[in-house]
Amino acid sequence: MSDASIPRPEIMNAIEARDYAVAAEPQSAWQRLYANSALRKALLLVVLALAWEIYARVLANPLLFPTLTATVTALVAALVSGELPRAAGYTLTLLFKGYVAGLAIAALLTAFASMSRLGADLLETLTAMFNPLPSIALLPLALIWFGLGDASVIFVLVHAVLWAVALNTYSGFRSLSPTLKMVGRNYGLSSAGFIARILIPGAFPSILTGLKVGWAFAWRTLIAAELVFGVSSGEGGLGWYIFENKNQLLIPEVFAGLLTVILFGLFVENFVFKIIEDRTVRRWGMAT
Repeated sequence: MSDASIPRPEIMNAIEARDYAVAAEPQSAWQRLYANSALRKALLLVVLALAWEIYARVLANPLLFPTLTATVTALVAALVSGELPRAAGYTLTLLFKGYVAGLAIAALLTAFASMSRLGADLLETLTAMFNPLPSIALLPLALIWFGLGDASVIFVLVHAVLWAVALNTYSGFRSLSPTLKMVGRNYGLSSAGFIARILIPGAFPSILTGLKVGWAFAWRTLIAAELVFGVSSGEGGLGWYIFENKNQLLIPEVFAGLLTVILFGLFVENFVFKIIEDRTVRRWGMAT
């Protein structure tokens, strides 16, 4: 090799100094703000709120579209009176029961599918049959089977959660690296230990996606079921709160109920699932 092909030390030092200067260049205030995901989302919400207020004032028809100010006023009044917290508490209780029951059944089906070919065929067949079926379409049948009460709504919620969670979990198991599976088997893990220590951590990004989809399906189904089903056992949830105020033409209260549904969805997505994601898949280096 000739001397001409060897970089001279002064050139290498200049390149390293330039790269270090670029890496060490401080970010501007705008760059730091733009890099903050929470701040970007907050600004988007502010823009949407302003658009809501401006559109409602231009339309000038409170029976069709009340202003954000009127909606927030109605929301605060419903919170102070205790009517909205009671309705939200009832809805969340039903949601928790149906969501947990759906997760438990999905875990059993997925475990069975992971341990045998018959279980895999069963899960794939049931998913193909029932996943396309809208959950709310089962409500009339649930009323016949379980009568008026929480059991009918919980049955519909289980259907909403079950297939999304089972399908995503099993897909995550199947896409897992064969090398990782071989390592688990070489350690002599039992079937339960193999699932708990190898399959679940390795497939957790897909599992988390299934949890998010299942929760969204369950939340929408529950509100729709309450709108159609009405009061259960002498009580009513957020859906019934919205429906009842619509019948009385209290449109700001209707939008207050809808805003509560939206705010709860934002909370679950950006706090509950965000914390789970940060402490699992991001911490394990499975997501950027």
